[in-house]
Amino acid sequence: MFKFKSIKEAGDLKGKRVILRLDLNVPISNGKILDDYRILKALPTMTFLKEAGAKTIIISHLESEETKSLEIVGKEISKHFKTVFVADFKDVPEEISKMNEGDFILLENLRLDEGEKKNDPKFAQKLASFGDIYVNEAFPVSHRPHASVVGVPKLLPSFAGFQFEEEVKNLSLAFNPPKPFLFVLGGAKFETKMPLIKRFLDLADYIFVGGALANDLFKAKGYEIGLSKISEEEMDFSEILKSPKIFLPEDVQVQKNDQASFKKPENVSKDEKILDAGPVALSELQNLISKSSFILWNGPLGRYEEGFTEPTERLAKMIAESKAKSIVGGGDTIAATEKLNIMDKFTFVSTGGGAMLDFLAEGTLPGIKALE
Repeated sequence: MFKFKSIKEAGDLKGKRVILRLDLNVPISNGKILDDYRILKALPTMTFLKEAGAKTIIISHLESEETKSLEIVGKEISKHFKTVFVADFKDVPEEISKMNEGDFILLENLRLDEGEKKNDPKFAQKLASFGDIYVNEAFPVSHRPHASVVGVPKLLPSFAGFQFEEEVKNLSLAFNPPKPFLFVLGGAKFETKMPLIKRFLDLADYIFVGGALANDLFKAKGYEIGLSKISEEEMDFSEILKSPKIFLPEDVQVQKNDQASFKKPENVSKDEKILDAGPVALSELQNLISKSSFILWNGPLGRYEEGFTEPTERLAKMIAESKAKSIVGGGDTIAATEKLNIMDKFTFVSTGGGAMLDFLAEGTLPGIKALE
């Protein structure tokens, strides 16, 4: 289906300078990395490059409130492979000249240079000058047309890393899935998820919409949603609401003056806010899961980051215990599965959030096209 080449097809890498684009945009708090999932997923490709005798130049970005430097991430990678951190791009040629076969260096945060986001040809050229070949092992950022994702592959022989290949192969299952197919979509920002729902109205048998996304549909049905979170843009939901494939939570957890209760969505009052799915909604999900042969899930059922975790975690367990093939992804979704230690119970766990959604909606990504 896709025409990009795997790193396995790169030939003899002994002594070759390999620019390896990773996604090291990990959550950091109080000087500690909270989740090393993306780092761990890059290790097979790094092992392959080390054993092949490549000199690997790692490039990545970081968007953290706490620090703009990747130095802390370099220390984390060094627990697996000794990695030299290079803080200044001026020093890169000298550091490369010191490298032996199998060595790694990590360059500073790409987004400190405005050329990265602008896909500036000069910045892409500068990055490309450091290497002989390019490997994209950063699926979660491959929906961004940035210099390190789409600019550099135009200038060097380019390949996909092992996790990148796995992402594309497994997420492509959703385009011709076993039936019945259940799509569970949570989280917020309907403006980014509308194309996805429209595409899957054809492909899926059941679409369960939860999280803040459900609030938009409750409002479109004419229900009072009180102080609940909704999308910023006005949208036409008539086509979605007409579809017999769409399921919404039949009850919700609401809060008023710090008092929580469960209600039918049509009974929410002006001074209440919807924060999570209720027990009836979870029973309904269990029923849909039991009927399904393939399940695709992205996004929490409630305000997960504010501590409303139980329904999302119950959903994770129900999917993990089902006999259906299952693909899950997205930050809070992964957080729930990691916390419960059930990641190995799913057919595939995607490292991508926005990239997963864009790939499912569009069928490709700028980073994939660049490799092709």
